[in-house]
Amino acid sequence: DEGISGTNTKHREGFNEMVADALAGKIDLIVTKSVSRFARNTVDSLVTVRKLKENGTEVFFEKENIYTFDSKGELLITIMSSLAQEESRSLSENVTWGQRKRFSDGKVRMNYKRFLGYDKGEDGKPIVNNAEAEIVRLIYRLFLNGKTPGGICRELEKMNIPTVSGKTKWSQSTVHSILTNEKYKGDALLQKKFTVDFLTKKMKVNEGEVPQYYVEDSHPPIVTKLIFDIVQTEMARRQKLGKSYSGNSIFSSKIICADCGSFYGSKLWHSKDKYKVTIYQCNGKFKNTDRCKTPHLMIEDIQDIFVRAYNLAMTDKTKVIEDCHLMIETICDCNELNAEIETLNDELKVVSELVSQCVNENARKKQSQEAYAKKYNGLVRRYEKAEKRLKVAVAERKERINKEREMQVFIEALNNKQGSIDAFDEELWITLVEKVEVHHDRHYTVYFKNGQVISL
Repeated sequence: DEGISGTNTKHREGFNEMVADALAGKIDLIVTKSVSRFARNTVDSLVTVRKLKENGTEVFFEKENIYTFDSKGELLITIMSSLAQEESRSLSENVTWGQRKRFSDGKVRMNYKRFLGYDKGEDGKPIVNNAEAEIVRLIYRLFLNGKTPGGICRELEKMNIPTVSGKTKWSQSTVHSILTNEKYKGDALLQKKFTVDFLTKKMKVNEGEVPQYYVEDSHPPIVTKLIFDIVQTEMARRQKLGKSYSGNSIFSSKIICADCGSFYGSKLWHSKDKYKVTIYQCNGKFKNTDRCKTPHLMIEDIQDIFVRAYNLAMTDKTKVIEDCHLMIETICDCNELNAEIETLNDELKVVSELVSQCVNENARKKQSQEAYAKKYNGLVRRYEKAEKRLKVAVAERKERINKEREMQVFIEALNNKQGSIDAFDEELWITLVEKVEVHHDRHYTVYFKNGQVISL
C-alpha cells in the first residue's frame, strides 16, 4: 500500500521532521486543525497517530476537539481503523482467502519447532514424538494432582526437563497453552484468531466474527479426550477461585471449614521423625480470636468421605445422568445470548459508522461546535453502553459454555464407572466434587457439580 510505504508523505518534509522529533521524545503534544488536515489519507493518518501514541506523543484535533489519549480518541482511532481497512484490505485478501480455504478443508498445521509432542510426518501430517509426549502427559498429571502452572514450571525445572526450544526455564504461559490446546486430545480448532487490523496485522481472538472449524480426530492424541476435558473444567473452577486457590494436591481448595469458611490446607506433622504424616486442617484455625472447632482430617478420612458420598449420590445413576442432560438443555442454553451478542455487535458497527459520518461532516462544513460535541458525545455514550452490555453477555456465555462442558465431563465420568466404588478414585473426585464442608461435630456436607448435596 502506497500510504503505508510512505509514498504519500515522503514529500512532506516538515511533517516528517515533526514526526521524527516526536518519536525521538522531543514533542509531547501535536496540535492540528482537523483530522482531514493531519495526513493525506486515512491510512497515513492512522499509522502516524498510532506510532505517536505508542511513543507517548498526543495529538489534538482542534476542529473535532479530540485528544488521542482519551476515550473519545480511542473511539476515533477505531473508526479510522475501520475506514483504513478498505484502503489496505487488498494486501492480505488473497492470503486470507487461502488460509480460510485450508481451514474449511480441515487441514491442520502446526509450528513443529515450537509445538511440544509432535513432529511432521513424511506425509506432512502430525506424528507423536514419544519422548516429548511423556512430558506433555506429565504436565497434565501434575495439574490434576493440584499443581498450578507456576508449580508445574518449578517441578519441570527441578527435574531438569527442557522446553521444546531447549531452554531450562519454563514459563507459566507455555504450560497453560499446553493444558488448554485441544490438539493434544487429537482434535483441532481452526481459525482461533483472525486479523482485525490490516495495518498493524493485529490479531484478535475469534468470538464468532469469522467462521471457525472444529476437526475431530484429525491426528493422533497424546492425552485422552476425557482427561483433556477434566483439565478444562478444573481450570475453570480454579479461575473462579482466583488467588484463593492453593495448588498443593487434588484436595486443594475443595475442603472448606464450616465454622469460618476458610479452606483446609495440608500440614506436615512429625516432619523430622518416623511418625511423619500429612493432615488437613482449617487454614484459619489459629488466625482468628475464636478458634474453629472443626477437626483435622487425615488423607484417608477425606477419601472415605468421598467414597461414602459417591455411593449415596449415585444409587440411581441413570436418573442423575438424565438430570445432567436436562441442565445442559436449560441453564446452559446459549441461543438467546448468541442472538443478543449478534445484535450488540451490529449496534457497535452502526454507531461506528455514525461517528465516522459525524466526524467527516464536521471536517467538511462549518457548523456549531457545541451541537457537534453534543452529537459526538451522545454517540460515544451509545457506543460505550453497547460495548459494556456486550462484555457482560460474552462473560455470561463463557460461564454457560464452561458449565455445559463440566456437565458433559460429569456424564462421561459416570458412564465410565459401573456400580458403586470400594476405593477412592482420583479422577472421579476431580470430576464430580465441587466442595466438601467440614462441621465441628464431624458432620460432612459433600457438594457435587451437578447440584446434588450429600450429608454424612
